[in-house]
Amino acid sequence: MKIKRKSFEQFLMHDIEELDAEIQEGYLEQAFPLIGQIVMFFNTLEKDLDHMIYESFSDRSDQMGIIVISGMNYSAKVDLFKRYSDMFHWGFQKEVPGFELLIKDLRECGRLRNLTVHADWNNTDIEGYTYLGTKITKDGINQEYIQFSIDSLNSILELIHHTRFKLSDYYETRTEILSNWPT
Repeated sequence: MKIKRKSFEQFLMHDIEELDAEIQEGYLEQAFPLIGQIVMFFNTLEKDLDHMIYESFSDRSDQMGIIVISGMNYSAKVDLFKRYSDMFHWGFQKEVPGFELLIKDLRECGRLRNLTVHADWNNTDIEGYTYLGTKITKDGINQEYIQFSIDSLNSILELIHHTRFKLSDYYETRTEILSNWPT
């Protein structure tokens, strides 16, 4: 996804008003179902992660895991999951191939979900550039836009689905390690 920046002037305005409203509405009609799916499947991914964290604390009850992650945002849950899993790998002296990529993908899913959900979809141009917000740097204030094409929205969905599969595969590997450990 491409990002473009426009220098902020006196008022926060977008060049989008000049577009043909019918064309803009056509794009948004295609994008909205994908945005909804991104939200829905990301929420499922987050619940899958929650369940893995619960099981990490105890396989007898979810209570401790629920108490620990209550009020945590997604990013904090990913960090906790990584720390706990790193200690699991160290304790069992097992490296799990693909684990670092799983963590990277979990973080990227969260980043892309946030971009999608917090974008100002009423300010989308014909090229799919949607207003994200302002960014203040030492060089001044810029308005940021990200290009959400139908293809890029589908790519976000695909990443979320693949990450759920990777999380499930990791869970199976973790279970195998536990069940094969001598008692």
